[in-house]
Amino acid sequence: MSFGDPNNPYGQQGQPGQQPGYGQPQGQQPGYGQPQGQPGYGYPQGQQPGYGYPQAPPVQQPYGGYPGGPGGQMEMPGGVKAVRVMLWVISGFQILSGILAFAAMGTIDEAVSDSGASTADTEAFADFGKGIVAFVAVLTLIFAALSIVLALKMKTGGNATRVCAIVYGAFATLGGVISLPLGIVTMALGILIIVFVAKSDGAAWFQRPRY
Repeated sequence: MSFGDPNNPYGQQGQPGQQPGYGQPQGQQPGYGQPQGQPGYGYPQGQQPGYGYPQAPPVQQPYGGYPGGPGGQMEMPGGVKAVRVMLWVISGFQILSGILAFAAMGTIDEAVSDSGASTADTEAFADFGKGIVAFVAVLTLIFAALSIVLALKMKTGGNATRVCAIVYGAFATLGGVISLPLGIVTMALGILIIVFVAKSDGAAWFQRPRY
């Protein structure tokens, strides 16, 4: 029986040692859609994800959910904006308090003159009172200046500004408690400053990267 031309490889049929398919092991050919054993991009050798397989998890937006980082500018949270307004209000109150304190020094002198007591002890007591009032007035104006600086730094300041604002709010709260009932507004604003700056969105704002 003839098996065809022995010099023609396409004419050999049914002979032992039949040639395997192109690039495949003998007697095996891959089915449609089966893995070819080639390493996929980002996957181990011989493994590629198919349809229905879970892909990479969605990228979470950084910086507390606010648009920020490369390609975007983070918006100042509402709590931080409120803190900035509160700092301006407190600075106004403190400037007014400092002016009134300096004016009270003249009132002490008038009170001593009207009393008719011009002894050395009375004058020493009046000087001591004026010294206390002057110290309080200067301290109040210093805190007013600090409040203005913090209000200006709310937009561009970093985590150090946040810490200073929390400390400032604590001192404002303490000062309001000491001066009750007149200091109830300052006490309330100091508490709100601490709460809004210490919140997660406030922390994300002050800890955001700068580009």
